[in-house]
Amino acid sequence: MSATSTLAKKIGFWSATSIIAGSIIGSGVFMKPASMAAQLGSPVWLTLVWIIAGIFSLFGALVYAELGAMMPETGGIYVYFRKMFGDFVAFLYGWAAFSVINTAAVAAIAFVCAYYADFFLHLPGFSDAAVLANKWHIPFIGDLYPLKDFGVKMLAVVLVALLSGLNYVSVKAGSYFQVISTFLKIAVIAALVIGIFVFGEGSVQNFVQAENPKQGGELLGGIIAAMTGAFFAYDGWINIASMAGEVKQPQKNIPRSLWLGVLICIIVYVLVNQAYLYVLPVESIALSPLVASDAISIALGRTSEAIVAAMIVICTFGAINGNVMATSRITYAMGKDAVFAPWAGREHKRFQTPGNALWLHGIWTCMFIITGSFDMLADMFVFITWIAYGLGAVGIFMLRRRLPHAERPYRIWGHPVVTILFILFSAFYLITTVYNDISNYLANKQPVINSVLGLAITALGVPLYYYFRRKKASEITG
Repeated sequence: MSATSTLAKKIGFWSATSIIAGSIIGSGVFMKPASMAAQLGSPVWLTLVWIIAGIFSLFGALVYAELGAMMPETGGIYVYFRKMFGDFVAFLYGWAAFSVINTAAVAAIAFVCAYYADFFLHLPGFSDAAVLANKWHIPFIGDLYPLKDFGVKMLAVVLVALLSGLNYVSVKAGSYFQVISTFLKIAVIAALVIGIFVFGEGSVQNFVQAENPKQGGELLGGIIAAMTGAFFAYDGWINIASMAGEVKQPQKNIPRSLWLGVLICIIVYVLVNQAYLYVLPVESIALSPLVASDAISIALGRTSEAIVAAMIVICTFGAINGNVMATSRITYAMGKDAVFAPWAGREHKRFQTPGNALWLHGIWTCMFIITGSFDMLADMFVFITWIAYGLGAVGIFMLRRRLPHAERPYRIWGHPVVTILFILFSAFYLITTVYNDISNYLANKQPVINSVLGLAITALGVPLYYYFRRKKASEITG
């Protein structure tokens, strides 16, 4: 059995919803449309990919709504996997969550936030020669450039440290900050959409017309690659499950907040995508380094760069906080169970927060920021995350058979059809992602096989599992 958390229940329905929506809405809606448009070459498919990715994210949210209401414990997927698959798989997930999924997610968002804050700050950096001279080569995986965008990376480190400190001091303060920041980012995005549609001289033909739409196998590969971008933009809905033990009335509030939070994000992303397409054909979006800036410039003139930079900083700053709040709870739960470093499971006596786990995550996140890049981090953690999401859906069938009479305050809408579709889609997405990653690496289209790097880091958890298992057994016996 998992050790009982003593963290206080301070998160209500609106705080829970803001954690979900605020964790999801970050840099993806600004950073990913250009690469997705290039991969697809079709405005129709660009819109469909946002909708399909949103629907399957919602299906995943429904799966985890049942689990969260059934087992409202701090630790989320780690707790569920212990019930479903036992200690080994649960530990590997927890290790992956710490070493790849959650820390890489925060690192990617913090990097983007700092990158656009640099528009106003003009941070110093190293020369291209110095960057290339300090390349780190990882055999069979690729190259890392720790000195690239060094000033931006240092600001990202500061942002992670500041928000880790806020959540170290108070869960309630972090929750209030999340509600406010989520409201601000939705208001900012609403202003973006309304401004483009009202003041932009666009064309509805852009919603359907394309000069050279991709077809056949090329289109299929583009859809899978674009899905990774969309899933990055939608990721974060699982965060509330990690904090379930701190949610008031979790049997009611977790399912409701998941439904509403993910639905809000689907609507926001589709509307933003349509606003971009209204003023820019898909070919222009594909060539735009920052499509939101180009779209706003058509509506509001050349002051758009500063406007968009400020918007991205606002959106990503709140997303950093939402992810910092939630992600350390898995490591905290593992420490509480003494299957990981026990000190990671200790609460701060005064603040009643998982202080040690928060700082451990903060340090590892900062290492990712220094060594990584946005695209590598985003693609790596999305791939590993969807392995876990698919396993969780498989585990639903196992729990329903093993514990048929257990109390389930919420049951998945459309089960088993929705759950099976989610499993099949997850498997298809994962297999094709590995194939695309390897193909792109061999064709020199990307410097790192992101999915393989994520799997390699996850595999390091195997010896760690046996180390902590022996350590725990020796403490019990002797």
